[in-house]
Amino acid sequence: MSSTLQDSGSLAFFKHINRDLPASIVVFFVALPLCLGIALASGAPLFSGVIAGIIGGIVVGFASGSQLGVSGPAAGLAVIVLAAIGNLGSYEAFLAAVVLAGLFQFLLGQFKAGFIAYFVPSSVIKGMLTGIGLLIILKQIPHAFGYDADFEGDEAFEEGSGHNTFTDILQAWDLLTPGAILIAVVSFVILILWDSVLTKKHRVFQLLQGPIVVVLVGIALNLAFVNQWLDFKLDASQIVSLPVASSIGDFASFFTHPDFSQMTQPLVIKTALVMAIVASLETLLCVEATDKLDPSKRITPTNRELKAQGLGNMVSGLIGGLPITQVIVRSSANITFGAQTKLSAILHGFWLLLSAMTIASFLNLIPLASLATILIMVGYKLAKPSLFKQMYALGWEQFIPFIVTIVAIVFTDLLTGIGLGLVVAVFFTLHHSYRNSHYIKQTRSTEEGKEVYHLVLAEEVSFFNKASILEVLDSIPANSKVVIDCTSSKSIAYDVVEFIHDYQQHAKLKNIVVETIQFKPPKHLLGH
Repeated sequence: MSSTLQDSGSLAFFKHINRDLPASIVVFFVALPLCLGIALASGAPLFSGVIAGIIGGIVVGFASGSQLGVSGPAAGLAVIVLAAIGNLGSYEAFLAAVVLAGLFQFLLGQFKAGFIAYFVPSSVIKGMLTGIGLLIILKQIPHAFGYDADFEGDEAFEEGSGHNTFTDILQAWDLLTPGAILIAVVSFVILILWDSVLTKKHRVFQLLQGPIVVVLVGIALNLAFVNQWLDFKLDASQIVSLPVASSIGDFASFFTHPDFSQMTQPLVIKTALVMAIVASLETLLCVEATDKLDPSKRITPTNRELKAQGLGNMVSGLIGGLPITQVIVRSSANITFGAQTKLSAILHGFWLLLSAMTIASFLNLIPLASLATILIMVGYKLAKPSLFKQMYALGWEQFIPFIVTIVAIVFTDLLTGIGLGLVVAVFFTLHHSYRNSHYIKQTRSTEEGKEVYHLVLAEEVSFFNKASILEVLDSIPANSKVVIDCTSSKSIAYDVVEFIHDYQQHAKLKNIVVETIQFKPPKHLLGH
């Protein structure tokens, strides 16, 4: 009977393979240049990015509870990695820090630190997705034009070359490459036809994803340019550049191992802590964003995700890979092109491994312009104009944090953008709390010649409500009566309780009579 249950479990795992398999191939094509570009920007061996992509797919994919999230090397860590390799003196010492960072992440999951993700407002998460969508489009336009000075996967506004996101587009316009533009135009036509016409015509077009055709057509055009159309020929910077192994022994040489003797060094421990914190924050934010994009609205267990990421980073560091996080670009591509379960993320890791071992030379024929069009399509689906209308209709409290997050992501980077969005969202939350801590009932009748004010406190009264309550009580005129009604309040912050108690005393100076209903003064003042 147990074998029957195992067989049914295995079958369930492959239940949606008709959707997961083509999606995994698309994610593989998207992930490959991103892995290489982030490794290049990190000052690490190129293959280290591929290792991180493989481990992010296979190890994290199996261990994670996320059904649609895809993990791998992240641009948000590139600057940290670049500085760390230089400061630690060797790549092997840096790998020791990656292993240690993974251990710290695993412990964060064990101690249930994943709850942090639930404190990010929906407006900021939606702003993050839209901002990333716009950023993908802006960053991929130069690659579609054939200008590939910036590395694939960069998320920062300011670039190492001294340019920024917008000057790169202007530069690309001045240095147009006819071959890249032709490939991009053909790719866009294929993707639009596939999405709007062909998938509705026959089931085969649903199984065979448009991006796979785009890559194959791009390779064919690239070969045609090399053999015949010399004016359209692409140079080495305009195509994928994966390290090629001539033998199994040569492939094995791409892997590096950490120098464990450095693990107790203070700088290694500090680097590991920084990477663990940043990687965990990026992961938790991406988990929230991916769950919002999931058509089935499944919820990822965040503590399990931290443990899975920690395990992935330990394995990646042990064999020479970059640090790993869940990555929204790959995750959104996974969702956009039809993935249903975690099988897609796992398979994309296997495709990275098998391709690096066997067909690296073939993959090095893929034009970056083809991949740029796929990513632009992903970006558009994340940043549709209808979402701006939807958020505007929800009111300023939702719309302003949404817009601030988008603008900040485009003009700074992912984490800074989310941080600024959070600050604005918290401001609106405090303002809302400030306005809704109480309401005033003012009666025109008098008691013993005093006008009566009735202050009704809210169900939850926090420290943040103290200022608004103080303002109201301070505005009550002399020779009045105020009734402070706590009947509806389940929780009143100690700061507010103490303030009300003090107000009862100094109100006498203004000849104000204070009456309280179900108010419990601070215990240490009961005898006063």
